[in-house]
Amino acid sequence: MRGGLWQLGQSITRRLAQTDKKAVVRRCFASEAELKKTVLYDFHVANGGKMVPFAGWSMPIQYKDSIMDSTLNCRENGSIFDVSHMCGLSLKGKDCVPFLEKLVIADVAGLAPGSGTLTVFTNEKGGAIDDSVITKVKDDHIYLVVNAGCRDKDLAHIEEHMKAFKAKGGDVTWHIHDERSLLALQGPLAAPVLQHLTKDDLSKIYFGEFRTLDINGVHCFLTRTGYTGEDGFEISVPSEHAVDLAKAILEKSEGKVRLTGLGARDSLRLEAGLCLYGNDMEQHITPVEAGLTWAIGKRRRAEGGFLGAETILKQLEEGPSIRRVGFFSSGPPPRSHSEIVDSEGKAIGEVTSGGFSPCLKKNIAMGYVKSGSHKAGTKVKIVIRGKSYDGVITKMPFVSTKYYKPS
Repeated sequence: MRGGLWQLGQSITRRLAQTDKKAVVRRCFASEAELKKTVLYDFHVANGGKMVPFAGWSMPIQYKDSIMDSTLNCRENGSIFDVSHMCGLSLKGKDCVPFLEKLVIADVAGLAPGSGTLTVFTNEKGGAIDDSVITKVKDDHIYLVVNAGCRDKDLAHIEEHMKAFKAKGGDVTWHIHDERSLLALQGPLAAPVLQHLTKDDLSKIYFGEFRTLDINGVHCFLTRTGYTGEDGFEISVPSEHAVDLAKAILEKSEGKVRLTGLGARDSLRLEAGLCLYGNDMEQHITPVEAGLTWAIGKRRRAEGGFLGAETILKQLEEGPSIRRVGFFSSGPPPRSHSEIVDSEGKAIGEVTSGGFSPCLKKNIAMGYVKSGSHKAGTKVKIVIRGKSYDGVITKMPFVSTKYYKPS
């Protein structure tokens, strides 16, 4: 599904409007028997979800409203996403922190209990195996979520290193939370609506923080985070209670928070300047090149000790050869792999994600260019289907983020 979900959703929407709907649905579900389904699958279908294959799962790309309307409603009111296809897991044991620090760039030891951060799992060359939000629940318990499309390779990678670590006497175990589902509640109404369903004071939980608490009468993991640039939460709930929780959130919002699919999720994260693994980050891209230098803890920069540290620390010192940047452009919306050329027509990079911004009403994109050509305001040309269109490099995020942080 390279090139982003937004354009996939637009394509499906056009086909549904222009051709026999049942025929299109049959084509979309050609391999339905092979796809996994979240516990909310029937709930999605009952609410008009258009289901598509994604990372081995049958997931809603959109519902009855358009992707553009869903994107705008998330920014104005709120959205609830089923992200149960993603993989949550816990690492436990007195050595779980030093173990994890061998695999990621974050200063895990420096996190306060109940706080978390975005990090990157790196390979021996410093490339990104996956990005993840990790939380130090306690000094002997780490909770993290990895991408659905990376689950198999991530778990194999962690398991391989865990076996070697334990063979040397390290105390670490893991549990994969397949018994739980994950809902993402995002937007300005996220906190007010969720507050109706819990006795805990959500105003005391800030961006990046984690709590275990009762929501709608059920014990949940709650992280104040998300993938839209808006304030919001990711809620890990026992799967048998996931549908009831989704219904309760929708009911308490009085129709303002809507079920939202992967299409709007993609346009929201692009507007927020957030990477999509498989598009904007891959195994040959380092965190420094991806613009995630801030995620490398100060102590980790001094000490290293993670896979690929030599490459990454060298890039921090000398600068990377390529850099992730944002673009505004004219003409058709840029897509993944569109070539970027300078004013003299010389190739300097390529687009990794792009689309039409529902909020800004203009084309936005991100991609990689050679260092030296990465400054905001630099004029470029973006080649789409053999034609060149004007573009300009700009800072990200494209839409201001609204994370809930202490004032």
